Amino acid sequence: MIKIYRTLENEKTVEVETIEKGCWINITDPTDTELEYVSQKTGIMVEFLKSALDEEESSRLEIEEDQYLFIFDIPFIDVENKKLNYYTIPLGIVLNNDFIVTICLEENKILEDFVKGKIKSFYTYKKSRFILQILYRISTYYLNYLKQIDKTSSVIEARLHRSMKNKELIQLLELEKSLVYFSTSLKANEITLEKMLKLEMINKYPEDQDVLEDVIIENKQAIEMANIYSNILSGTMDAFASIISNNLNIVMKFLASITIVISIPSVFAGLWGMNVPVPFAENPFGFYIVLLITAVATGAATYYLAKKDMF
Repeated sequence: MIKIYRTLENEKTVEVETIEKGCWINITDPTDTELEYVSQKTGIMVEFLKSALDEEESSRLEIEEDQYLFIFDIPFIDVENKKLNYYTIPLGIVLNNDFIVTICLEENKILEDFVKGKIKSFYTYKKSRFILQILYRISTYYLNYLKQIDKTSSVIEARLHRSMKNKELIQLLELEKSLVYFSTSLKANEITLEKMLKLEMINKYPEDQDVLEDVIIENKQAIEMANIYSNILSGTMDAFASIISNNLNIVMKFLASITIVISIPSVFAGLWGMNVPVPFAENPFGFYIVLLITAVATGAATYYLAKKDMF
């Protein structure tokens, strides 16, 4: 899908039908035909346009003559079975002297914010500033999603206090996996951001350089948050795994104690129920004597097990 936007003279950004100089071309999950069309209209290499369509593509910067390719890993949320899954996908930004193209496998909130007019001082013809604004939104969403992950983990931890099931541990494991994805992607983005500091298109304008430095600071903050949350979550999972295992041991110990106590009357009943001579067989109070002995033995076993903290 191809959508084209252009900032008019009244500084309002609108969707247009044709590709023209100074426009922004937003491509989502394109076909080969659409990529060829954009390449012909803009003069941008098809290889650059296809680069961001590989889910395993890592963040990088590539320059070919007057064409720039930026690939950044962006945070993404997918709702599956009423459950939020956090992971990252590559976002490609390609530009030359006349056009800027964004390309991604999925529609994402980062670019939607620009389409919906949520970003101030956004102009499609200010390409370097536009890139930096995108990068700032990426860092912002990383921070927001990290806070969401932290809140979600707190809710799951609260449920774990009342649960002995593996469901909550599996949910924490999924969150930890998301944090690993985020941390890896943020570190890859950091390398690309550092490389951008050397670009002439950035150094040309002091304001752009300041914005990029702010982006780098936000990105570093997100890396620190991801590492902290990951360490906390890992420690929490280990602790609760031990607690669940300990609770299971307590239950098994209790059941074993109950089995021992219940087996004592069965032993006496089995012995005195056999068709052989047994003590107290001729005594008119023999049944009550055996019953008393059974009760005393059962009580003694119960007392002993209780002293050993088996109940």
